Amino acid sequence: MFSTEFLITSLVVVLIPGTGVIYTISNGLFLGWQASIAAAFGCTAGIIPHLSASILGLSAILHMSALAFQVVKFTGAAYLLYLAWAMWRETGALKFDSPSSKIGLWQIVRRGFLINILNPKLSIFFLAFFPLFVNPNASSPTLNMVLLSLMFMAMTLVVFILYGISANGVRRYVVNSPRVIIWLQRTFAVTFAALGVKLAMTDQ
Repeated sequence: MFSTEFLITSLVVVLIPGTGVIYTISNGLFLGWQASIAAAFGCTAGIIPHLSASILGLSAILHMSALAFQVVKFTGAAYLLYLAWAMWRETGALKFDSPSSKIGLWQIVRRGFLINILNPKLSIFFLAFFPLFVNPNASSPTLNMVLLSLMFMAMTLVVFILYGISANGVRRYVVNSPRVIIWLQRTFAVTFAALGVKLAMTDQ
């Protein structure tokens, strides 16, 4: 079921830096390994509704309904711009290992979940992606698609955790450099803003 083509393609898709990867890395850099793992879980959970929609065929409705697509798209873009604004506002305020800078893990999970669930392109991507690897002769194509989805989620979670832990690994090199911290925060803020604008300008 899990063909080499599926595994390689999925790995490439997961490895490509996107909003979820950037969010996970930023948490690993600024808040530590626990925060990066929480972000990875949140981002992975955020693709569950898209996978479910693909399996049930609901993403086809989203693809055909221009209004539904636009509503979700602009909501997601607005949320990314909000994250960019929040991070820019906090520029220079974060202090490593400072109790005042601790953000609840559930809040991190929730943000990661919202980042992915508010991206309508994911539903359309999964609708186009998974049927390519479903065995047409399978006794239950739906079950086949569910198992493929679970494998994709597992790969996403593992890769995101590795990204986050790697980011946490270089934390000590910037811990005593406020200028580097400010530069990184502003870079991530601008990146989130750019992704928000790109999502808003994307056609269906």
